[in-house]
Amino acid sequence: MSSEFLNFILALTIILIVAKASGYLSVRLGQPSVLGELLAGILLGPTLVDILHRWLIFREDIHLSEEISLLAEIGVILLMMLAGLELNLSDLLRSGKVAAFAGTLGVILPLAMGAGVALLFGLPMNSAIFIGLTLSATSVSISAQTLLELDLLRTRVGLALLGAAVFDDVLVILALSIATIMVTNSGGFDSILITIARMVGYLVGATAVGILVLPRLAALIERLPISQGLIAFSLVSCLLFAWSAEVIGGMAAITGAFLLGLFLGRLPFREEIEQGIITLAYGFFVPIFFVNIGLAVDMRAMSGNIWVLAVVITAVAIFSKIVGCGLGARLAGFSNLEAFQLGVGMVSRGEVGLIVATFALAEGLISQEAFSVVVFMVIAATLVTPPMLRAAFAIKPKEPETAKV
Repeated sequence: MSSEFLNFILALTIILIVAKASGYLSVRLGQPSVLGELLAGILLGPTLVDILHRWLIFREDIHLSEEISLLAEIGVILLMMLAGLELNLSDLLRSGKVAAFAGTLGVILPLAMGAGVALLFGLPMNSAIFIGLTLSATSVSISAQTLLELDLLRTRVGLALLGAAVFDDVLVILALSIATIMVTNSGGFDSILITIARMVGYLVGATAVGILVLPRLAALIERLPISQGLIAFSLVSCLLFAWSAEVIGGMAAITGAFLLGLFLGRLPFREEIEQGIITLAYGFFVPIFFVNIGLAVDMRAMSGNIWVLAVVITAVAIFSKIVGCGLGARLAGFSNLEAFQLGVGMVSRGEVGLIVATFALAEGLISQEAFSVVVFMVIAATLVTPPMLRAAFAIKPKEPETAKV
């Protein structure tokens, strides 16, 4: 075997052992295991140990980091598919009003406050707009995992949170398209219409396939003598839905995986599919996804005023998301406690924010230092979400508000 492959499997072994050990310690300390797995990434990453760049056995392998990142991407796709499998489509649709209000205000307020703070620190308008956009994008995968561990994903708050994340994703992609056109003076109103048409076309097409085609194919494959045919079919469908969401719909791949989970959750084979995917996801891919978040950040590279800006931006990111989403949920009829819990659940940032920041960096719209600030904000917001969410749901309502629907 090649040395690259041997390095690859040794790195994965270390990542899985440290991730599972950290997750176990986290649970023993009364926190969700996802928090421990995230901290495992900080431990192994450039901030502390930096196994991929300092350890002699790995540092000559220039593709190792990229290979681990690809496995991590599959991990987050499977994670969102499982979140969809846990839910009932009709239950999710009933949360539409809350999801729309919370998702919309949860984009507008972080965008405005993030851009305003960036301007106060002397950043140019273009950079300020894109930093505001990175604050707008929620990554619900961390919250979904935490709520799954707490057995709260199917509550009113859990359902509204997932629905709001879909609105959030759509609005941020639209805002990114509009901001790009305004800042770069490229395209025009036609480009915005094309972006909207792609999203609508994908959602309509995916729904038609999910409701009309998927059940018949699954029933056919379940009857055929194929080893683990139903699991293989689910995985292939998940990858196709994720791929088409980004390539055809212009949306995040995780949105496609989440939709696929919703459609598979309507089938009579839901439990069989779920058990098969859970083993694969939590035994291998999902821990790599959580650890890889920490592997991507180097907090030692930040210094001076950049730290001040990073801390302020992170505080604004957390505050604006809780207030924006919470206010939207309250206006749509949630109680104060439910609105607060929903806002806390939307704090986590992730892949969409990093996509926006990476695009802005590549286009020269933000500096390398501003990019580091965004990465710090994403990591910090992701780390604080699990314990905050757990604490928010530990608050007892005066009347039962989180009964399962």
